[in-house]
Amino acid sequence: MRTPPVLAARREDPVVSWTAAIGVALLALVLRLWNLGEPRQFQFDETYYAKDAWSLANHGYVREYVEGADEKILDGTTDGLWQSDPSMIVHPEVGKWLIALGERIFGMDPFGWRFASAVVGALMVLVMVRLVRRMTRSTMLGVVAGLLLMFDGLHFVLSRLALLDIFLAFFTLCAVSCVVADRDWYRARLAALAPEPVTSGWGPVRGLLWRPWLLGAGVFFGLAVGTKWTAAYPLAAFGLLVWAWSAGARRAHGVRRPVLRSALVDGVPAFAWMVLVALVVYVASWTGWLVHADEYEKSLSSTQYTQFEAERPCDEDGNEANDDDSGARWPTATEPDASGPGEVAQSLRSLWSYHQDLFTFHTHYLNCSEHDYASTPAGWLLMNRPVGVAADVDIQPGTRGCEAPEGSDCLRQVLLIGTPVLWWGGVLALLVAVTTWIGARDWRAGVAVVGTASTWLPWLQYDDRPIFLFYISLALPFVVLAIVLAMGRLIGPSRVPTTRRTVGVVVSGSFLVLVMLNFAWFWPIFTNGLLTHGDWLDRIWFQRWI
Repeated sequence: MRTPPVLAARREDPVVSWTAAIGVALLALVLRLWNLGEPRQFQFDETYYAKDAWSLANHGYVREYVEGADEKILDGTTDGLWQSDPSMIVHPEVGKWLIALGERIFGMDPFGWRFASAVVGALMVLVMVRLVRRMTRSTMLGVVAGLLLMFDGLHFVLSRLALLDIFLAFFTLCAVSCVVADRDWYRARLAALAPEPVTSGWGPVRGLLWRPWLLGAGVFFGLAVGTKWTAAYPLAAFGLLVWAWSAGARRAHGVRRPVLRSALVDGVPAFAWMVLVALVVYVASWTGWLVHADEYEKSLSSTQYTQFEAERPCDEDGNEANDDDSGARWPTATEPDASGPGEVAQSLRSLWSYHQDLFTFHTHYLNCSEHDYASTPAGWLLMNRPVGVAADVDIQPGTRGCEAPEGSDCLRQVLLIGTPVLWWGGVLALLVAVTTWIGARDWRAGVAVVGTASTWLPWLQYDDRPIFLFYISLALPFVVLAIVLAMGRLIGPSRVPTTRRTVGVVVSGSFLVLVMLNFAWFWPIFTNGLLTHGDWLDRIWFQRWI
């Protein structure tokens, strides 16, 4: 695929571009650290991840905790809350290790368990700026992309919660950035190895086996999958895109049947660098679990069942199934403890059995569950149903700062919802990206389309179980990319003042300002701000948002 003209024709100072990127990221960090410890409570699923992270940091594996642990932790007590039995966690451990890092630095309190999310959220803004800068050769568009990401409510709130999704989105964005960098590296390397058109054969092979940027992509994808399994979808999608880009580069150099030939000489090495490296990183991320695998095996030996045996899984119609075998003991549960290499093999086999239990949980047990904030993924891009992660309601006038008129009251809320103007504009931009990718063969639009499709469409197969709007946060960087690419096309590549450029700058600038104003309007429901009931309703635009 050909590379379209970039917005800026002249070469820009790298010091200026890096300074701008770091400046935007620092602003994002300040916003995310502001009043981070409030509300002083476990918000939504923080109750699981914060305690699991503390157990990882202090015991090396996740342990069960006593009843009433939340209240004792908020009172400042952390001793005697964790039992010796391991907890059957249902997500991998990378994100929880990062949460644990903040807890080790600042303590087991809301600021401590949210700190890592705030830092990673700001770093994600930095990566966004640099990715768009690389793809457009425009520092201005890179900064705009960073600002759009910074002022999205979904990204902002997730950066202030001890949930896993901000880490998942960060590692995935880093991986995609490496994939894009590999495209540039591969084409430059191919041009250096084959300065003349290839008249026969495969073209350069040996000189293109080592692809350092794909190695980086494999590491980051491994960390992403090690946070949540859903990163496997963009890993597969961008792996195929790497193959397509490599084949396109070989075709441009005259190689015949480039798709098939590239599948062998480029696809196989790319699979090794991305998928196999990701697998190694993923397994390595379970080191704490593997070291303490005997604790899980002993627990199974004594109980003979997994914790999921307390419930029955559901069939496709939502009814309780009768053929559940997830409570069966692992084969390693009755084996004597091995030593040396045999112990490693035994622990890996236990980990495999553990993953089978996790897969059963995610594919069966959740089907019968219900949740007030569950939503259908078909409407996620339109912000169909936000998630309330904290609420303090019925605050009476004259108490706790409430100045509501007589007969009304005040409340505080933290709502997980994207900035609507950004997402609704992003839907239009994605439609433009699809036509641009297909019609104008703009490879950059392909990144936006493939990224959004691979992080959103797979959820459509799970619309019969409780899933939540904030899962679409993984697609946010690609929605932002689609918007910025549309802005670039509106403004045009020339720096000469023209009517088109003026209109493009006005439209693009107005959209950015609208996003910032929309973010500011929702600020109180992003940050647990005190609102009268009427002011709160002014921000709840649709009945389904309640």
